[in-house]
Amino acid sequence: MREFNTTALCIPSDHYMVNLSERITEIIRLVDKGKYFTINRARQYGKTTTLAALRNELISRYVIISMSFAGIGHAGFSDEHSFVREFCRLLRRELRREPRIPDAITEEINTLFRNAHNTLGDLFDVLFEWCEETDVPIVLIIDEVDAATNNQVFLDFLAQLRDGYINRYAKGTKTFQSVILAAVTDVKHLKAKIRPEEGAKENSPWNIATDFTVDMSLSETGIKGMLDEYETDHDTGMDTEAIAKSIREWTNGYPFLVSRICQLIDEKVSETMGTVQAWTLRGVNEAVRLILSEKNTLFQSLTKNLNNYPELKTAIRNILMKGTKLTWNPDQEDIVRLQMYGLIRNDHNTVRIDNRIFETRLYNLFLSEEERKNGVFSDKGDFSKNQFVTGGTLNMRLVMEGFIKTYTEIFGPLKNHFKERDGREQFLLYLKPIINGTGNYYIEAQTRDQTRTDVVVDYLGQQYIIELKIWHGQRYNEEGERQLSQYLDYWGLDTGYMLSFNFNKKKEQGVHPVRVGDKLLWEGTL
Repeated sequence: MREFNTTALCIPSDHYMVNLSERITEIIRLVDKGKYFTINRARQYGKTTTLAALRNELISRYVIISMSFAGIGHAGFSDEHSFVREFCRLLRRELRREPRIPDAITEEINTLFRNAHNTLGDLFDVLFEWCEETDVPIVLIIDEVDAATNNQVFLDFLAQLRDGYINRYAKGTKTFQSVILAAVTDVKHLKAKIRPEEGAKENSPWNIATDFTVDMSLSETGIKGMLDEYETDHDTGMDTEAIAKSIREWTNGYPFLVSRICQLIDEKVSETMGTVQAWTLRGVNEAVRLILSEKNTLFQSLTKNLNNYPELKTAIRNILMKGTKLTWNPDQEDIVRLQMYGLIRNDHNTVRIDNRIFETRLYNLFLSEEERKNGVFSDKGDFSKNQFVTGGTLNMRLVMEGFIKTYTEIFGPLKNHFKERDGREQFLLYLKPIINGTGNYYIEAQTRDQTRTDVVVDYLGQQYIIELKIWHGQRYNEEGERQLSQYLDYWGLDTGYMLSFNFNKKKEQGVHPVRVGDKLLWEGTL
């Protein structure tokens, strides 16, 4: 039986996978045109699996040299002699499975491997000779290039590839049909001296590479196809279209997150909820809750990369907590790097967190830092779930009432400078321990700005929509009621919640019901 896989290579015969044929077809077009390029995507974004599928499609028309620099240790990049020997060691593995390599080339590669003093020039003399003699074009594929990007010998290696590429057009010299590098790093940004003479300008040895614009995220249609295959094997009765839509909304198609949600539903959630209930929207939300509480290498990498850019971390915190906007700037190195790591993306020229799971993970991080630093509600708040949960149902009205009372006890009446602090953060700090371990929450990005934020809470399969906003008068409030009513229609709900931060000294604090058409809104005023 196949299973969902979140480690290393995905194999169609062993694992449930999204069909990659459309992606592979796009990449093959680049290869057929003789392009050199880097597949630079974030960690656990399906690069290795894509390369394996690509090799299988190309092997009938091209000689494929496929290797991974993860197989070269640190010492292998210490100088060009060591690198050439290690490169030849990996090449010798290819010799054993590729019968179309001429015997003379095989012998030359073996000779290079045995000689400890060969240079990159010696290596490329053999490689280009191979390209000249073969009747079948050669495609070079190198995975895990990040292992080499901090080493000068790798930059010199790229310069040799660049020289061969240029000579192909300038002198008609035969070289590789295509060179494909796979890495998190955008290799085009690496700089080196292209010419060894003193004073030569630094340039990118990979500036001959074409931009790689193939979308490697998993589409809703692709996820549905994978779930359809699972459903054929297991007959759970799931609505694969609805489940695929929900998974895509949480992950934005990030391959690891898609597979991890499915894996947790299959292996963990089904144990507690049963297989039929597990493959429902409630099961998806439970899998998301488990992801958000686990420590994995993807989240560790995310946090590490964010901490390396403290100014941008502050900016992202303000985006999430205060609804501020950060303009996308491709010349801003921090922004480019965090996009490269998969944390952010360009959304209509505005910086946006890549997906809802990353957003929620970051909310949890920022709230935890704030809680540890200030401990605002730790002494005053009573977070016993018994007072807010009855029969498995969360009473959001009581949550709002508790927050208003506790906040007032701690901070007193609202002051105008409150706008700078943003009470949304305080509400989330109050809410989080109440639903922690049982429910999820996320912030609706489309309504997050300086004046309005919608918090969506899922608690045991029941959704709660809470609109948080600064009070700007009755007319503005009525418009907010209409917007919330429309949003409830989208969710198929008949009850919603509004929490207004009101600076009017004559305001009446508390929570009261309001009818808007067929919707019941509980409106709280702080």
